[in-house]
Amino acid sequence: MSEKYNLVAPTLFGIESVAADEFRHMGFEEVEAQNGRVLLSGGSEMIARANICSRFAERILINVGQFRAVTFTELFDGVKKLEWERYIGKDNTFPVTGSSINSALFSIPDCQSIIKKAIVDRLSGKYGVKWFSETGAECKVKFTILKDEVTLMIDTSGEGLHKRGYRRKSNDAPLKETLAAAMCDLARIYPDTHIYDPFCGSGTILIEAALMATHRAPGLNRYFAAERFGFLDKTVWREERTRAQDNILHNIDFRACGFDIDPASVELTLQNAKKAGVEKYVKASIGDIKDFKTPDERLLLITNPPYGERLLDVKAAEELYKVMGARFDMKPGKKYFVISPHDEFEKLFGKTADKRRKLYNGMIKCQLFMYFKNGQVKKD
Repeated sequence: MSEKYNLVAPTLFGIESVAADEFRHMGFEEVEAQNGRVLLSGGSEMIARANICSRFAERILINVGQFRAVTFTELFDGVKKLEWERYIGKDNTFPVTGSSINSALFSIPDCQSIIKKAIVDRLSGKYGVKWFSETGAECKVKFTILKDEVTLMIDTSGEGLHKRGYRRKSNDAPLKETLAAAMCDLARIYPDTHIYDPFCGSGTILIEAALMATHRAPGLNRYFAAERFGFLDKTVWREERTRAQDNILHNIDFRACGFDIDPASVELTLQNAKKAGVEKYVKASIGDIKDFKTPDERLLLITNPPYGERLLDVKAAEELYKVMGARFDMKPGKKYFVISPHDEFEKLFGKTADKRRKLYNGMIKCQLFMYFKNGQVKKD
C-alpha cells in the first residue's frame, strides 16, 4: 500500500457536503467537510482518482504542514521545519503562491519571498547544494494564512479541476463547471433522466448532467501536475484512467435538450458537447423563453437565466423571471431548479420554492430555487 498523504480539496462555498459525499463514494475513508474545503487522506492511487473523478472539488492539494506565525521570523522557521525534501527534488520548479486573511502577516509578496527562502534553505541542507536550477517538473507550493494560522500545501492538479477540457471558448458570463455539476447532483441525475435548459449558453449544465448520467469522469481527458511528481507512483494514473473508463455507461436513455435565443450559444453548446464526448445525448436549438412549452413527459429543468450582474440590466432580468413563471407548468412530474442572485426571485417568478440552497457562482452569492412538488403561488 502506498504512503498516505493528508489532502485538502477546496470547493465553492455551499457545495462542501456534496463534495464530501462524492469523496466517500470514491473510497476515501477519512473525509471531513469544512467551510470552503474538504479534508481527506489517501495514497498515490487516491490522489489520482480524486483528480480524475471529482466533479465538485476545485483542486486536490497535499497538506505539507501548518503552524501559527505572527512575525516573518516565525514564518521562516515554521516553513523550514517542514519536510520539503519529501516532495521537491533538486531539479523541480517550485513557485509559491497564496493568500492571507485577517492575519498579522498580510503582505502576500513578502510572505511568498520568506516561504521560498525557507524552502530553499531547508533543501540546500538536505541536498548539499546552494543553488537550484528549477528546470524540472513544476511542484507548485500554495499557502494560506487565516487568522495567523499558516497552512502549506503542494498542488497536485495544475489547472483547476473545473477546467474539464471541453470548454475552450464560452459565451459571456459562463457558469463554473463545478457549480453546474453540483446543481445537477442536487437535482438528482440518473441514466434515464430527461433534462432541459432554456438558457443553455455554452451548454455547461447539459454537459455536466450528461457526464454524470453516463458516469464519465470529468478529468478523464486532461493532464494533472502530479503526474510528473517524483514522489508519487506514476503507474496509478494509467490504472485509475482505465478504472474510470470501465465505469462509463453506454447506450443509456438519458437526454439533454437546450435552447438559447443566441445562435452562437447553440452552436457552442453542440461543439462543447462533442469535445466532452457526450454529443450523442445533448441537443440544442434556437429558442426564446417566451415560446417555451412544457413537454408532456416527465420533466427536469435546470437553468441559470441571465441576470443584472451578468448579461441583462436588472429590470430586464426581472421581466424574464415573470415570463419564466408564466411558462413553467407546475404539474406533478415537473421539477425546476433555477439559480439566481436576485433576492426577490420567488416573488417575480410567482411561486414559492419548495427548497432553497445558498451557492456561490464565483464571488456572486446566489440561491438555488428548487421546485419539485406541485408549486405554490407566491402571495404579496
